[in-house]
Amino acid sequence: MAAIAQISLGVDDPDRAGAFWIEALGYVRRPPRWEGDEWFVVEPPAGEPGSAIAMDASGSPAEEFPRIHLDLDAGDVPLDAEVARLVGLGARQVDWPFYPAPGERHPDDPPYVVLADPEGNRFCVSGRSAAA
Repeated sequence: MAAIAQISLGVDDPDRAGAFWIEALGYVRRPPRWEGDEWFVVEPPAGEPGSAIAMDASGSPAEEFPRIHLDLDAGDVPLDAEVARLVGLGARQVDWPFYPAPGERHPDDPPYVVLADPEGNRFCVSGRSAAA
């Protein structure tokens, strides 16, 4: 059975994108796998759970409404604080027209915010609100 080895993001600047995701997730850059390996891949530190993310140089723009995106969980950190931290690292909040209207969100679903990384790739951050 196949398994996901890594997630690839199309980016213009692999170094900039990799630096953002290292700081955002506490990841490390994967060491080269062979002489001349210049891929910028970030992964969890040894022994930590998570998926690797490869920065694939791409000339195409980031999609405004991507069909695939990353979902991050803020964990025990209040959502507003985690969003502020990620924005401080270079993300920007995205005006997202698909937020559930008040009363439409399932009570068990955590609130979430849509952000874009410095390359424009959309991702979501969910967690507990500061008032929770």
